[in-house]
Amino acid sequence: MSLAKFDGMNLAKLQVETMVKAAIETAIANGELVQPEVMKDFVVEIPQDLRNGDFSTNAAMVNAKNFKSNPRAIATAILKYMQFDGTFFDKAELAGPGFINFFLNHSYFETVVKAVLENGAEYGRTNYGEGKRYNVEFVSANPTGPMHLGNARGGALGDILAECLSWSGYDVTREFLINDAGNQIEKFGMSLEGRYMQIFDKDYPFDESFYQGADIMARAQEFCDIHGDAYVTKSLEERKQALVEYALPRNVADMKAHLQKYRIDYDVWFSEQEMRNKGDVEKAIAILTENGYTYEKDGALWYKGTALGEEKDEVLVRANGISTYFAADIAYHYDKFVTRSFDRAINVWGADHHGHVARMKTAMNALGLDGDKLDVVLMQLVKLIGDAKDENGNVIMGEDGKPKKTEIRMSKRTGKAIQLVDLLDEIPIDAARFFFNTREPNTHLIFDLDLAIQENSENPVYYVQYAHARICSILRQLEKENLTTEGVNKADLTLLTDPAEIELIRTLSYMPGEIIASGKAYDPSKITKYSITLATQFHRFYNACRVKGEDEALSKARLALCVATKHAIANCLKIMNITIPEQM
Repeated sequence: MSLAKFDGMNLAKLQVETMVKAAIETAIANGELVQPEVMKDFVVEIPQDLRNGDFSTNAAMVNAKNFKSNPRAIATAILKYMQFDGTFFDKAELAGPGFINFFLNHSYFETVVKAVLENGAEYGRTNYGEGKRYNVEFVSANPTGPMHLGNARGGALGDILAECLSWSGYDVTREFLINDAGNQIEKFGMSLEGRYMQIFDKDYPFDESFYQGADIMARAQEFCDIHGDAYVTKSLEERKQALVEYALPRNVADMKAHLQKYRIDYDVWFSEQEMRNKGDVEKAIAILTENGYTYEKDGALWYKGTALGEEKDEVLVRANGISTYFAADIAYHYDKFVTRSFDRAINVWGADHHGHVARMKTAMNALGLDGDKLDVVLMQLVKLIGDAKDENGNVIMGEDGKPKKTEIRMSKRTGKAIQLVDLLDEIPIDAARFFFNTREPNTHLIFDLDLAIQENSENPVYYVQYAHARICSILRQLEKENLTTEGVNKADLTLLTDPAEIELIRTLSYMPGEIIASGKAYDPSKITKYSITLATQFHRFYNACRVKGEDEALSKARLALCVATKHAIANCLKIMNITIPEQM
C-alpha cells in the first residue's frame, strides 16, 4: 500500500463501509436478509467513548424497514459474514439497539507512524479536492482608509482557509478585490479635496458625510508638501482627481505592505476600476437584460430580483447613468466563474453583509450560472480585552487570583480605534494569526492582548510551538546520548502499545481528515484546535513514556514517534504560517 498522501482515518472508514456492504450482500445471497428495494446510506463515525470501538455504524438501524427485521437481528446477520482480511480491523461487535462497533488492530497504528515518517513535511496533504479550482477572496478592505480589526480576523481566517484547501488537493487562488471605483472613491476624493483646501483656508467647507479620519488629513498634507498651493486655483474636479491619483495608489501600497507583514501574499489583486474600464459591468447587465431580469423605472435600470424570490428589486444603473456597486459585484463574480473558470468562489465577508449573500447567489442564477457555487463565509465581530489596571498602572487581580479583564477600544499609540497595523505593532504576528483563528467564523471572538504576549503554556500558540521545540530539544539530547534519528523509519513499531503512545498515534492519524474538514466546513479553526490537541497528546506521551530506556528497540520506536509528531506539529504551524521554533 502506498503511503503517499496517506489519510488513515478516511481509509479506515472506507474499509468499514466496504466490509459492511460486502457482508450485507453475502447475508442476502444466503437468505439471512431479504433483498431490499433500496438500501439507505449509513454513517460510519468515531464514537465519543473509544472503549465502545474505534468506529461505529448505524447500517442495521437505518435499514430496518428495508430488511423487514429488527436492527439487532440485521446487525447479527451482518456480523456473521464480516471479513477482516487485508483491513485495519480484527473484530466488530453488536452494541445497543443495533450499532456495529469496529476495533482497529495494531497494524493501523504502525502504518500511521510509517506514513508520517515517509511523508514528513508533506504529511497531511491529500488529493481530496481533485485539483478543482477554488477562488478565496478575503479582506478586500476599502482602500479609502486603514484596515481595522475585522480585517485582521478576516485575513487570518481567509489565508488559513485557503491553505487548508490547498493541502486538501484544491487549486487555490487567493484574491483581494480593490474597490477603487464607485461612490466610495468619489467620497474619498471629496474628503481629500476638502482637507487639502483647509490647509490654505481653515473655513473651507467640509461635509460631515466625508471621511473624517486623520489618514485623510495626512494624505492631503503629503500632497500639499509636493505641490504646494498649485491646485488651489484649479477646478474642484481637477483638484479632486489629482488627489485621488496621488493618494489611492499609496493607500493600496500600504495595504499590501501591512498584509505582507501579516504574512499574507495574494495571487491576485483585482481592480474594480480596471474591470469597469473593460466594459465588463455593461456586459453583465446585457446578459441579465437578455435573460429577462432587468426593467426601466424612473430613469434607472433595475434588477428583477423578486422574480427569483428576493424581497425587493435592486438598481443596476442610476438615472445619472452610473452603475451601482451591486452591478459591479455581479460583473466581478461573472469574471470569476466565466472569464477565469473557477469551480467555486468563496468570499469571506463581515456579518453585516449577510443581506447581500442571497442577492449575489440569485444574481448568478439570473446570469445563467449556478449560484450554489458561490459560498460566503460570514465572520462575526472581534472584542479586544486586556488586563484591567488601576490609576498607577498596576494590574487589578480578581478573586480567582487572575487578572481582571477589560475591553480595549483605543490604540495606545494613536488614541484612535485600533487598526491592523496597530495590532501588529503590539503583539507577535504568530499570536495574531493563531488567536484570530481559534473560533468558528460565525461566532464572536474575544481576543486577549495580554494573553497573546505571554510566554507560557496558558498562551495556546506558545503551547503548540513549545511542543515542537521540546521535541527538537529531546532529539538533540538523545543524539548526545548516541540515540540518533538515523534509521527510525525501520524501527519496530509493534512495540508501541502503551495507551499514551496509541492515543498520540491516533491523534496523528486525524490530521489529514481535520485539514479536509477545515476546508469543507470553511472553518480553519478546526486545524488550530487540532494543533492544541496534538501538542497535548505529545506532552502526555512524553510524561508517561521514557524515550530512552534499557530496551534499545523500544527506545528507537519511541524516537520514531517523536520524529513523526515533530513533522505533524510543524505542518500544522506551516498551514497557519506561524513560526516553527526549534528552541524556546
